[in-house]
Amino acid sequence: MSRAAEETNRRMLRARDAMDRSYAQPLDVPALARIALVSQAHFTRTFRATFGETPHRYLQRRRIERAMALLRDTDRSVTDICFQVGFGSPGTFSRTFRDIVGRSPRRYRKEATATDVPTCFTMAWTRPRTDRPLSSFGQVSARRPQ
Repeated sequence: MSRAAEETNRRMLRARDAMDRSYAQPLDVPALARIALVSQAHFTRTFRATFGETPHRYLQRRRIERAMALLRDTDRSVTDICFQVGFGSPGTFSRTFRDIVGRSPRRYRKEATATDVPTCFTMAWTRPRTDRPLSSFGQVSARRPQ
């Protein structure tokens, strides 16, 4: 891997780490591009090439993953969870949750029953799927020539 590619990956990881840490805060592309020390257009393009999804979609998925854990593990209302994970409206939260998970938050809570399995298995099993295959680090898997 070239030094330039390594530096680009490091910058994208820095922005993704900031998204992971502050997922419940309002984050926008200009702020994330500043963290990565690149222009907004370059950030969006490079983030998608590196991780296989746009920064906005990654942040939505991260918020939904956290919401899934809260729905499974707490008795808090769906509306409270919606605002806790960073969504501005319950309608947007429910629509995004359904798009990513495939069912409504209420239905997910009803069907998600905790059993005596390690948390890492539960998290891996219930993690929302993306359209493209990802490696264990979340990066797009390399495609092999056919």
